[in-house]
Amino acid sequence: MARVPAAVQHVLAEVMNPIRNAPRALIHRHRTRRTPAAVELALRPRPRSTPWTRAAGLVSVVLLGAWLGLLVVGDVRVPVGPMDTTMTLRPSVSGGTKINVSPLGALRLDSHVAPVRLDVNVDQLDPDRAAALVDHPERLSGLQDEVARDVGRGTLDLAVRSCVAVVTGATALGLAVYRRPRRALAAGGLALTLLVASGGSAYATWNPDSVLEPKFSGLLSSAPSLVGDARSIVTEFDVYQKELARLVTNVTKLYDATSTLPAYQPDPTTIRVLHVSDIHLNPASWKIIASLVEQYRVNVIVDSGDTMDHGTAAENGFLDPIEDLGAPYVWVRGNHDSRVTQKYLQGLENVHVLDDGRARTVAGLRFAGIGDPQYTPDRSKPDGAEASQELAGARLASALRDQRAAGTPVDIAVAHEPSAAREVDGEVPLVLAGHLHREDMEVMEYGTRLRIEGSTGGSGLRAVEGEYPDPIQASILYFDRDSRRLQAWDEIELGGLGLTTAEVSRHLPKENQPGATPSPTGSGPSATGSTPAPTAPSPTSP
Repeated sequence: MARVPAAVQHVLAEVMNPIRNAPRALIHRHRTRRTPAAVELALRPRPRSTPWTRAAGLVSVVLLGAWLGLLVVGDVRVPVGPMDTTMTLRPSVSGGTKINVSPLGALRLDSHVAPVRLDVNVDQLDPDRAAALVDHPERLSGLQDEVARDVGRGTLDLAVRSCVAVVTGATALGLAVYRRPRRALAAGGLALTLLVASGGSAYATWNPDSVLEPKFSGLLSSAPSLVGDARSIVTEFDVYQKELARLVTNVTKLYDATSTLPAYQPDPTTIRVLHVSDIHLNPASWKIIASLVEQYRVNVIVDSGDTMDHGTAAENGFLDPIEDLGAPYVWVRGNHDSRVTQKYLQGLENVHVLDDGRARTVAGLRFAGIGDPQYTPDRSKPDGAEASQELAGARLASALRDQRAAGTPVDIAVAHEPSAAREVDGEVPLVLAGHLHREDMEVMEYGTRLRIEGSTGGSGLRAVEGEYPDPIQASILYFDRDSRRLQAWDEIELGGLGLTTAEVSRHLPKENQPGATPSPTGSGPSATGSTPAPTAPSPTSP
């Protein structure tokens, strides 16, 4: 083979090298090409973070991590006496303690000054522990010490859990943000330091007397004017605790008394109606109503209004137990019940809302009613209130006449105020009402019997406004299934707040009394007879 001269090889190399290196040069030029703005930005000196900036960033990470940690694992469920509570620490500017009593509202105590607030949510009353107090009233004397021990244990558990939650949350977030273990440990250490400092501040500023000067919010905001200041409550607490401890006992005595009532013995076909009214947000009423439904085998419950106290949406949760009372619930709006209340009840299972004279057949009886035209949760009586009640009653009377003309006569009419109920005289055998917070019965001029129920809630928060607490009242009405006429009724009365009496009296219409000749319809204008039941034995009432 001919040998290529060295000069030729040099010339070929000069030609081929640029061609061989062209792709690499293009890639390098593409990667390093920069716009003038990019070149200027690259040449500009980078700002260096100052120590203050780094410290502020670290504090922000610590606070956010600590807050997230408290949200995740910062709750402690603590039994306090007969109640189940949830304790929580929350970041706060002013500190203090907030006690939430749903759905009534909350009360705030200026218990301490620190960047953390103690939240206590009262979840529910444990029936087993409450029953133990009822069965052993002697335990009430040590209840205060028991509550103090429960709170102490709960606070200690909450403090330990909060320390773990705060340190873990701050450390984890520090590691996620800085990605350096040293910085993450610094965040955790700072979080622990802040928590210890907050605890020291709370301990140094702790004010045990703050419980005597609570600040109320929500529905509880009216509590000071209704039940007196906290000092009087503390002074008279022994009176209140007696009522709580003996309420179930009184109801049991009530049933024993009814078994001895003479003159009228309802048969299994009798329709039994429980008439309640003016519950006024008293949660104890649901237990009493449920017990009466079970003991008397009630077929239907009729509530003639003022179930609420202010009629706000915040109160609506109070109505939920109605679904579990064990009987259909017929309801009309009172002057403390709003349209919001009425709409909520219409959505509950087994509730029948009466308004505008519309009739409903429930448990074999035909009901019609009208809601109160006034909405006055402040207990005011605006001008023209009486005239509006009479107009509402006239509308109900017209609806009753229409029902009778259509061949579907109404057996029981329901209105909240007696002034409205009186307008249906002669149009229906029986009309039920409330509002007055006291029981009454009369036969009106044209033969309609007016039955006014007392307060099944013992007037709610107003129970201690007067010299004596209002009693808890309800009635059982007995109806013949064929004629659908009233045969008898039992008036039931429990002693009000702090009292321990229970009494039942049975009453019969004149035509049903022994020796009387029954009328063909079992109703009509007549005087009211009654046979009192033996008063249930009870300890001396204060």
